[in-house]
Amino acid sequence: MDTMKELPATLIVRPFDLDTLAVRVANLASDERLAEASTAALLIVVVGLLPVVALVRTMKQGVGQRG
Repeated sequence: MDTMKELPATLIVRPFDLDTLAVRVANLASDERLAEASTAALLIVVVGLLPVVALVRTMKQGVGQRG
């Protein structure tokens, strides 16, 4: 499932010989370099949470205007 989410980005950057951050995390984790992988993994989580926080704030504003 995670691979399918990342596939379009991977296909775009592959001709430029680049990897996405998730690929880097997976490679580091498979090499058992978990301390190095943890920073990048946390960055992925934080970036993924930003749209969720924005959506929740927008929804709260919409509910406040109705009532």
